[in-house]
Amino acid sequence: MGKNKLYPEVRSTTVIGVIRDGKAALGADGQVSFGNTVMKHNARKVRKLYKNSIMTGFAGATADAFTLLERFEEKLEAHSGNLYRSAIELAKDWRTDRYLRKLEAMLIVMDSNKALLISGTGDVIETDDAIVTIGSGGPYALSAARALLKHTEMSAKEIVEESLKIAGDICIYTNSSITVEEL
Repeated sequence: MGKNKLYPEVRSTTVIGVIRDGKAALGADGQVSFGNTVMKHNARKVRKLYKNSIMTGFAGATADAFTLLERFEEKLEAHSGNLYRSAIELAKDWRTDRYLRKLEAMLIVMDSNKALLISGTGDVIETDDAIVTIGSGGPYALSAARALLKHTEMSAKEIVEESLKIAGDICIYTNSSITVEEL
């Protein structure tokens, strides 16, 4: 990000998804930063798609993320809600399409069984521990979620909420205005 020298580099957000005991939760903070300035406190970066059976969250350039979300939704429709197949097809398009290749965003997509990270380099990653994060606060939220998953009986939603709070206390591009979706 930040290829255009007229505008400051965009840093943004924390998005985390957790699956536990057949329940999935995906959450994000609401901060939108532009350079050293907080421009918005309560942006909504997670949503449900495909008959409320799939959740998605994004980090990066907002317009780019919405373009990718639209494409992902098209893939879900074309593949009858098959999460994995839709993610693979989006990643292939993202890597090979001249226009899409320039988009600067990352996506988490998940259902109650699978959590995937999709990147513009063609990666579709399913983690071993059913925790997936993106954004500048992602490593903080990931660490918190792993500890909470291992040492508590908290639900997926509770782990997401607490992990976002912890990331918000550490990462200057993450705030405490949290949105969480659950399946």
